[in-house]
Amino acid sequence: MPGISVVADVPEINRPVYSVPSQDLIDAGKRMRARVPRSSQGEWKVPKARKEPLEILRASDAGRLAELIPIRYGRMLQSPFTFFRGAANVMAADLATTPTTGIQVQACGDCHLLNFGGFATPERNIVFDINDFDETTPAPWEWDLKRLVTSFVLAARANGLSESAGREAAETCARVYRERLREAAAMSPLEAWYAHITADDILKVVAPNVQKRIQRRLDRAQAKSSSELEYPKLAEMVSGQVHIKDQPPLIYHPEFAREEGFRARADAMLAEYRKTLSDDRRILFDRYRLVDVAIKVVGIGSVGRYCAIGLFMSSENQPLFLQFKQATESVLEPYCGKSVYGHAGQRVVMGQRLIQSASDIFLGWVTGDEGRQVYVHQLRDVKIKPLVETFNRSMMVSYAGLCGWALARAHARSGHPWLVSGYLGTSDAFDRDMASFAVAYADQTEIDHAALKAAVGVGKIDARIEDAA
Repeated sequence: MPGISVVADVPEINRPVYSVPSQDLIDAGKRMRARVPRSSQGEWKVPKARKEPLEILRASDAGRLAELIPIRYGRMLQSPFTFFRGAANVMAADLATTPTTGIQVQACGDCHLLNFGGFATPERNIVFDINDFDETTPAPWEWDLKRLVTSFVLAARANGLSESAGREAAETCARVYRERLREAAAMSPLEAWYAHITADDILKVVAPNVQKRIQRRLDRAQAKSSSELEYPKLAEMVSGQVHIKDQPPLIYHPEFAREEGFRARADAMLAEYRKTLSDDRRILFDRYRLVDVAIKVVGIGSVGRYCAIGLFMSSENQPLFLQFKQATESVLEPYCGKSVYGHAGQRVVMGQRLIQSASDIFLGWVTGDEGRQVYVHQLRDVKIKPLVETFNRSMMVSYAGLCGWALARAHARSGHPWLVSGYLGTSDAFDRDMASFAVAYADQTEIDHAALKAAVGVGKIDARIEDAA
């Protein structure tokens, strides 16, 4: 089961770790330093047999909607940072060659700074947490942290900040991760499980001159449901009927939605999805009816994967938007083993429920047309996206601390904070090592991005640059 493992390489600890005293686990973590020196975590060397990144990317085109693949590469082409966001599978292959303690957690799998942010809990409180789980699966804790710190170096470079700013952000992220994980290890299991990062916590770590601006965003987000906020942007009346607006190539009605029998198939799919909800949420879901479905292009790495939005209306014509997103094998599974869940959508949902402090009430999964495995959730449930492109050095560093905190909280829920905390210790040497890795891998990403740029330039890869909106 995810989150439960045996420490087989420590002779006196050969039982499930939850039956072992915490101090014994901390001591076992310290002994792991002899086998995997903490300094080795800061190294990045190109493996001799490294597979070409573009080969890995092209292989992942299989099964995508062909007409959308050029948009994917166009988005990746914009900068090394956008390339990084779309190349989780490339980094997964590279991370599998780096040193690891072997301690697994329920990993995010695509742990970069834009996959964190604020959103509303079922109680409609704003929390800060990881908010993307397409690649989640049990994997070494180091892989999430290394991807996260690297993203800060690349984001700092994209913003034109100094090299020292990117390094400081990466080091801060690692330091806060280490310190917060140590705090979690000292908590009771219930305390660690209930821990979350509140709106007040967010305001405390940002500079005073931006607190009012962030508070306004928080207040605006809580004023209405996400579906009410999105409705004027996404819907329109056509001949007296509500429809999702076509906004090609990013939102459009697919041909199959016009086929005879589509509605019957959609209703059957919704009935199966409904079975994955708890009884109380089925009652809520039953108060809405489906009125329209459209394809919606999202993200960078997900572009080309099937993603649809469904517009549902209540009897009083109040809207609900649900997103149906294709799930495939996690990019980490080739290197850390197949998921215990046979359905990729279930893998995403169960991983999200395990490591997120609060999850969407409509989370579920289903198999759709052509055998596509899909997971379901509300579209942008009062999601507060960080405006990273506007960050100065101070804001980048503050945000790095928030992300490190959120990652530590997630890993503490699903993994073994005592083992990892014992391994990391109290010295800041590990933090500096993570910053060194981040800089080295950011350099590698720039080389890989240049290779994509060259391939597009000679016509080997078709990339579509979208018009600025």
